[in-house]
Amino acid sequence: MLVVCDVDGTLVDRQKRLTEATVAAVGRLRAAGIRFTIISARPMSGMMPLAERLALDEPMGAFNGGVVFHRDGTVSEHHAIPAEVARGVFDLVGDAPVDRWVFADDRWYASTDRGEHVAHERIASEQEPVVRADFGGLIDRADKITFVSDDADLLGKLADKVKPFADRATIVQSQTYYLDVTARAANKGDGIAALAHAIGVPLARTVAIGDQANDLAMFARAGRSIAMGNATDAVKATAGDVTTGNDADGVAHAIDNLILGRMM
Repeated sequence: MLVVCDVDGTLVDRQKRLTEATVAAVGRLRAAGIRFTIISARPMSGMMPLAERLALDEPMGAFNGGVVFHRDGTVSEHHAIPAEVARGVFDLVGDAPVDRWVFADDRWYASTDRGEHVAHERIASEQEPVVRADFGGLIDRADKITFVSDDADLLGKLADKVKPFADRATIVQSQTYYLDVTARAANKGDGIAALAHAIGVPLARTVAIGDQANDLAMFARAGRSIAMGNATDAVKATAGDVTTGNDADGVAHAIDNLILGRMM
């Protein structure tokens, strides 16, 4: 069996900390012979500290599975956004009042280094943003483009606006304030399939844990799905089980009660 876990809003708490209770629960999972790995919209740089703390030896998925990599930094799969798609998305968004982030070459480029979401991303990506106004030179190698705004309705409208590229890219609000664009294969459905294949576990023997809309594709492919207590109602309605929130060691609760607890 393989457990594939989302990171923000799931594995880590609201302050983006990995608690001792969660680390211990992952240890108990491994002791029972169950494999564990993580998948996230984060870049590799933001997942490496978690991989070290959990001593993960399994392949992991950055950018929702767009990059499959190992703790030693080896990349076994890499899907970037097609240049014409990245350029087209930027053109359609135009001068909308949103911040712009581009992740390329495992670096984070941003239109500003200020604001609450920038502060959170510093923690999530484990790096400082490279501020620039022109992203043109990054278009041909972008792994993820994120439009940032606290106006969820505006981001929803922008998501509709860039729908012409939905057949060539994955476009989803990973949080209410983030609109993410990644490669078509960089979605958590294909991501969990790639991880299961790399680890050698059938998809039917996987358990997915998550909290947001971008986790729904993973839930659809996994053998079992567990939503966090802090998940949206739509995510909870889709999941087979619901655990406690990420500020209440929800992943540890899921491991002990909904996974290991059902094997006894």
